[in-house]
Amino acid sequence: MAVIHRTSLKPTKLELLTSWLPSRPWYSGGAGAPQLTKAGGFRLDDPRGEVGIEFMVVTDSSGAHPADYLVPLTYRGAPLDGAEHALIGTAEHGVLGRRWVYDGCHDPVLVAQLLALIEGRVQAQDQSVSDTPDREVTRSFSGDGLASAGFSATAIDDHEGTELPAPDGTVLRLHRVLRPAPDDAPLPPDATGHVAGSWRTPDGTGARGLFVVVRTGPRG
Repeated sequence: MAVIHRTSLKPTKLELLTSWLPSRPWYSGGAGAPQLTKAGGFRLDDPRGEVGIEFMVVTDSSGAHPADYLVPLTYRGAPLDGAEHALIGTAEHGVLGRRWVYDGCHDPVLVAQLLALIEGRVQAQDQSVSDTPDREVTRSFSGDGLASAGFSATAIDDHEGTELPAPDGTVLRLHRVLRPAPDDAPLPPDATGHVAGSWRTPDGTGARGLFVVVRTGPRG
């Protein structure tokens, strides 16, 4: 299980994301800098204990209406070869030293553990408490195994999210722009799996929606 260190990170995660988010095609904020607050998320464990994996939800209040974003992150003790384009920044951790922070959609360790979560082989972990499952995160999968599908190391961003394609036409779709949906909301007709979770809204009511959808068949 991942250990959550109670220490400092300089610059903070939100400070790193404030600089990085406006460069994303799915970011819908205005001309000014994002005004970010942490709204939720969960963690996954790296079986080797080397890479930190976090799915963070942040709320940006800089626009006319608050917007919620899903930001998968990985934290590494050394640069990830070939992933310079996915580097969000570096930060000094009070216990672990320098950490390289990546857009986790481009990190093979995060992708492997996300597939394991969708298939039910691992469980989501609490974002802030060590050794504690996050039972608010739900998942389903009804297709064949995903681990051998050969998902591309190249994540493709668009104005709503990020896709990771496999040669057989299967696609992982990460909803970067989050929208509330009831638990019984139907999945897309070509979906064979999903991950859903909850986050806090500025008005304090909370929200729940889809984080990841698995689509089958050729991309259309």
